[in-house]
Amino acid sequence: MPELPEVQTVVDDLNKKIKGDIITDFWSEWPKAIKEKTLATFKKEIVGRKILGVRRIGKNIFVDLSDKKTLYLHLKMTGHLLIKIQNPNDKFQIKSKNQILKSKEVDYFADRVNQYVRHKFFLRTDAKQQNIDESTNGKVDTVKNFVDSNRYDKVIEFSDVRKFAKIVLVDTDKVLELPEIKALGVDAVSPEFTFKKFNEILDKKAKSLIGIILMDQHLIAGIGNIYRSEILFAAGILPTRQAEKISLAERKKLFIWIGNILQKAIVLRGTSDSDYRDTSGAPGGFQKVLQVYRKAGEKCQKCDTIVVRETIGQRSVFFCPKCQK
Repeated sequence: MPELPEVQTVVDDLNKKIKGDIITDFWSEWPKAIKEKTLATFKKEIVGRKILGVRRIGKNIFVDLSDKKTLYLHLKMTGHLLIKIQNPNDKFQIKSKNQILKSKEVDYFADRVNQYVRHKFFLRTDAKQQNIDESTNGKVDTVKNFVDSNRYDKVIEFSDVRKFAKIVLVDTDKVLELPEIKALGVDAVSPEFTFKKFNEILDKKAKSLIGIILMDQHLIAGIGNIYRSEILFAAGILPTRQAEKISLAERKKLFIWIGNILQKAIVLRGTSDSDYRDTSGAPGGFQKVLQVYRKAGEKCQKCDTIVVRETIGQRSVFFCPKCQK
């Protein structure tokens, strides 16, 4: 499942590539992913709306639309969003396969992992279509006057091999009231995640294993299996230690490494451990610098001790028994 760095990468891409565009059409081969509405109703309610911006809450993506509506997208295990540009004058133009072969660029869209497209959002950036009455807060007055489903500039393709991802249309002012959002803990890269807050969490969960605490989205939102292992290795702390047995100095070190590892992963555009791809269909780069995750049986890069894999909370965790105490 994409974790905080992967979702943040997607959100940043979407804000660069589709902010200000208008939805002209929607297609789906898997309507079950659309929650609480029929495909026809969902399509009717999103067509003609302008994309005002994209944001992240935990591992969840929210696309704010005009007229106070928001698309809630959860990528789940294998979902990822691909932006394909049709307008040849756009700076994000997709080159033809012949052009790619001649320039020796990689056609990531051709990768098999990007071929499981279940949904498509068609977008328009035509200047005429963006000439919208400000009094409608970006909502076109008459959709048929602006939207031609046969004409579009971009497509958001939602690829999801296992069909676990979900799409929900909600009122913008109700986003924070969604049960799954209300249940989230403090975001791992937010200003609210201070050392004081982290220390309070560890004190509250004194008997719990640190490897469990870091993965608990109700406590700290955004950290998943990949970054749990990498953070604990960098901090030199075993995942099986109880929070109450971690000293103040170790807690400070761990807190610093949570930020360092997650920010580095964002810079490297996430980890393509399995199905994750960015909006250009390209893999992330953090998998190239992984220290212990999925390296069981290999030598630790610091001390040559064999990396170990154990199961904690029904999930695998990787660590070096010598470097981590």
